[in-house]
Amino acid sequence: MKKIKISLDAMGGDHAPEIVVEGAAEAKVRYPDIEFIFFGNKKILYPLIDSKHNLSDSKIVHTMEFIKPNDKPSNVIRRGANTSMALAIKSLLKNQSSAMVSAGNTGALMVFSKLFLKTISGINRPAIAACFPTKLGEVCMLDLGANIECDKNNLIQFALMGQAFAKIVIGIKSPKVSLLNIGEEEIKGLSYIQEASETLKNLSKIINYCGYVEGDRITDGLVDVIVTDGFTGNIALKTAEGTASFFTNSLKESLKKSIFSKLGYFLAKKSLEGFRAHMDPRKYNGAVFLGLNGVVVKSHGGTDSFGFANAIGVAYDMAKYNFIEDLKKKLSITTKYLI
Repeated sequence: MKKIKISLDAMGGDHAPEIVVEGAAEAKVRYPDIEFIFFGNKKILYPLIDSKHNLSDSKIVHTMEFIKPNDKPSNVIRRGANTSMALAIKSLLKNQSSAMVSAGNTGALMVFSKLFLKTISGINRPAIAACFPTKLGEVCMLDLGANIECDKNNLIQFALMGQAFAKIVIGIKSPKVSLLNIGEEEIKGLSYIQEASETLKNLSKIINYCGYVEGDRITDGLVDVIVTDGFTGNIALKTAEGTASFFTNSLKESLKKSIFSKLGYFLAKKSLEGFRAHMDPRKYNGAVFLGLNGVVVKSHGGTDSFGFANAIGVAYDMAKYNFIEDLKKKLSITTKYLI
């Protein structure tokens, strides 16, 4: 059985390295053909890894240096080349691993990823993509913050990357792709969005483009990939996260108010637990920097072992099913449309 090697920034995240090791052990149960390379302080890591019997084939690359959560991206370039994060990314360049995962500083991770890996030929800018729940399952959305301003070509590239991501990670044979807009009519939206839409229509042989989708339809589940610029995408994501948190907390408080509400909770417990499981953000942990010459997955910094294991699962799927090669084939066909 061929091993899928994944590098882990063992020192990145609010609860590193304990959560990183525990998450790796959970992921190993799900995916026995994974082999990990941990980058971090070996004196701390050895005892943790030794306590997890299924991680005996793992390797440790020692470094005392790591990126702090509040380090500015502009500063880490000068002093961060030997940090656990940077070394984990460099392992992709050396073909020591097929993907890397970090729960560390997002800005630093993006800077190092772009600096060391570069973008795939045909991609101008990488984009951040992630999944979140809908009424019918889950949806992939990009860009979620890497590119504040975009043009027609960027959106087309994002659409192709998002389609490949949804196909491999979510498992949808022909993902439905839409552009986020202020209306579904063709005359709505900024000029570069309309231009991107027209081009995507001409690419019907390689992309299942379904037109525009409005913000209030994101969670309907009618499409599988939603494409937008990083400014709008990040606001949409944070709004969705805030709304979900508000709703969940309000529901909890309501169920505690009286004996009748507590009785109602008892009667509806099974349904509520199913709802909570579907909305659990840990299930959707693992944002991907798409468009790079390497698979880089960003885990939420404050996640637990279950969430980190899911981020590893995203990296595993992308590595095993040759995400980058599949994307390169699509890009070679669309080059003539990117003018």
